[in-house]
Amino acid sequence: MTISLAIPSSPLAKLKPLEELGRIVAGLRSKGETVVLAHGTFDLLHIGHLRHLRQAKRNGSILVVTITADAFVNKGPGRPVFSENMRAEMLAALEFVDFVGIVHDATALPSIHAIKPSVYVKGQDYQDAKDDITGGIITERHAVENHGGTVAFTDDITFSSSSLINRHLAVFDPTLDEFLEARRNQKSLENFTALLDRIKDYRILMIGDAIIDDYNYVSAMGKSPKEHMIATLFGDREVFAGGVFAAANHIADFCKEVEIITTIGENCEYEDLIRRSLKANVKLHAYRRPNAPTTRKARFIDKSYLRKLFEVYYMDDTPLAAELEAGIDRAIADRAAEFDAVIVTDFGHGLLSTSLIAALRQHSKFLAVNAQSNSANMGYNLITKYASADYICIDAPEARLAVSDRYSDIEAIASEILPSRIDCPRVVVTHGKHGCVGYERGKGVVHAPAFTKTVVDTVGAGDAFFAVTAPLAAAGGEMDQLTFIGNAAGAIKVGIVGHRRSVEKIPLLKFLTTLLK
Repeated sequence: MTISLAIPSSPLAKLKPLEELGRIVAGLRSKGETVVLAHGTFDLLHIGHLRHLRQAKRNGSILVVTITADAFVNKGPGRPVFSENMRAEMLAALEFVDFVGIVHDATALPSIHAIKPSVYVKGQDYQDAKDDITGGIITERHAVENHGGTVAFTDDITFSSSSLINRHLAVFDPTLDEFLEARRNQKSLENFTALLDRIKDYRILMIGDAIIDDYNYVSAMGKSPKEHMIATLFGDREVFAGGVFAAANHIADFCKEVEIITTIGENCEYEDLIRRSLKANVKLHAYRRPNAPTTRKARFIDKSYLRKLFEVYYMDDTPLAAELEAGIDRAIADRAAEFDAVIVTDFGHGLLSTSLIAALRQHSKFLAVNAQSNSANMGYNLITKYASADYICIDAPEARLAVSDRYSDIEAIASEILPSRIDCPRVVVTHGKHGCVGYERGKGVVHAPAFTKTVVDTVGAGDAFFAVTAPLAAAGGEMDQLTFIGNAAGAIKVGIVGHRRSVEKIPLLKFLTTLLK
């Protein structure tokens, strides 16, 4: 295929796929042109961007600008405000920009490898690598230098797109905007970063039920003519390591080491999947249950709208055999005290026995518990089966079930009724679109609104909230910090289908930064 080396004169002609851009600039470079690359999100084009790109062009003769595709913008729910095509079109309209490409990756590395720029230009905010929370500038510099290029920094007036969007585009509803504005005037971001840094060397022990989340994507065909049911056409399938495995992965990017104690089926066909899914610093201790499967929840999902139609459980949630139960109890008694925190994700599928709970309470330095109600255990797996803990986190329906109270204000349940049933100094009750309520003994109640209304999949959102905040609670984080960071983690998770990705430190920090600019 013949590639035109002429510089496009119209804005839309400047827009090229990344692979084609690589071939074009290679030809231009062979003709003596000096290629400059700039990369970013450019969600709201402003005077700072204009001057940055104008300066960038002065480093060579051809300026290529690449942007991060929508799906890879790690700035939290609701971002980017403007779609990748609109952002690309705006940049292409600038006279001194020669080409624009879209990168389907969270980093600039694909564009660096494709363009091989003589000069890669960044703003002055990245000049000191210590100020880059992602650490990406170091990796980018190495990539540029490996291709024979150099990194240059512009130095002119700067603005934050996130700050301008937050303050002038009304992307948040008034209640959330007021909540965030109060925290922008404090040192919230600095304190959040310090708290997250405090747990980086923590060793965490996770105890919880093993679950395989099986997503079957189907299309409805219509009602069966002979039966009272809807027929569906199978389309695709994704199988995830959920339950305690997903929770451990959420923690793994924040702490040094995570170990899991759980049970799986005697002949678990998903064991390889489980082990492949776990992050490198997560160690699995899986006890095998004779004559029992690994719990699998098969969900059938309308692939057009990602609406769950129904689910089928494959499991045996009867109590563990005495010998197996005793072995797990001994493991907890022998090892729990070695860890900075013990975190329990109790899905009520047979693992957490009375004796195991007693061992956890006796031997843990810090015990954090989440006891869930679901279709299989409704009314039988209440948080009140734990007489004491150091931190508990459950949702509003679970809290109401635990205290047999359908009508009291959720704040009263979190701060008065539930603490009267459980000896626990810190309680968080998550409340979906209403955010969450946190109570700390002697300090009262705090509220945090939900940070997003864009929900793709609610599965695992509460687990993400709990998993990220539990080590922070063990590190002495204040309740207003736990609820804020937890809501951010939950907001990120509801934008992820199943367990395709886990909540990680850098995207979380980016989200917190976006909210508080």
